[in-house]
Amino acid sequence: MFWKPREPADEADKIRLLNQPRPLTVEADESGLPRWIGAGDGQRRITEFVDVWRIDDEWWRTEISRRYFLVVSEDGVTRTIFQDLIGEGWYEQQY
Repeated sequence: MFWKPREPADEADKIRLLNQPRPLTVEADESGLPRWIGAGDGQRRITEFVDVWRIDDEWWRTEISRRYFLVVSEDGVTRTIFQDLIGEGWYEQQY
């Protein structure tokens, strides 16, 4: 049996990055702490901060500077969100 090349890849066969951060709407207080998260069906109030940390990395290539928050929203969902301190946007990071 001979090897036969495949037809050109369709959308399902293309490589895609997994677990990419998703843009998120966040309302922060005057100190910069997130208080409300925009969800697909409305806003959710943040009721608990489990952890906060910062990552500053890759200054030799494309600099990354992010402040992460592990939060619990009023619907009981735990989320990892971060603020891009260079681009100034908010994102949700799923694992």
